[in-house]
Amino acid sequence: FLFIIIIIFLLWSVIQANDYFTWMLEVSPAVIGLLVLLFTYTRFRLTTLSYLIITILVVLMFIGGHYTYADVPLFSWLKDEFHLQRNNYDRFGHFAKGSFIIVIRELLLRNTCIKPSKWLICITLSIILAISAIYEIIEWLVAKIVGRSAKSFLATQGDVWDSQWDMSLTFIGAILSLLLLSKLHNRIMNKELK
Repeated sequence: FLFIIIIIFLLWSVIQANDYFTWMLEVSPAVIGLLVLLFTYTRFRLTTLSYLIITILVVLMFIGGHYTYADVPLFSWLKDEFHLQRNNYDRFGHFAKGSFIIVIRELLLRNTCIKPSKWLICITLSIILAISAIYEIIEWLVAKIVGRSAKSFLATQGDVWDSQWDMSLTFIGAILSLLLLSKLHNRIMNKELK
């Protein structure tokens, strides 16, 4: 069911996308990740919670790819309605990406000797921050290589601190996800992986 939702949003996102080059840049990491999940599905299934989080994040990336992150209509409306300086869909997306920490947590719990502890929290937070930083570096490299045509992909909207905001919001989203979802995640893993 989640995969069908993903396919529907993928097809919708490509139809009359605002900028097909930006669409490709925004959507390709999600598509690559989905291909990895498809190839590993029979050998290593994740919990339903992890797949739900991945689906939400992928859909958010497809929406950002369709409109470009700086032009998502709902967030443009919020910008105008509340007199904000920018369309904050990019910031919302990075905050939501913090929830990927639950997937990282599951992978560590199932594939290492790490048990639920303060060490697990430190390691998962370090990994999500590293992923966020690598993503910001990739955005910067693409912009340097491609030049002006990558402006929509960067979605900085004139904010020189955009990368720092993105990483900070991912970190905050990750902390909240750990606080709100860890116990539920433990119950789901115990139920689904027996």
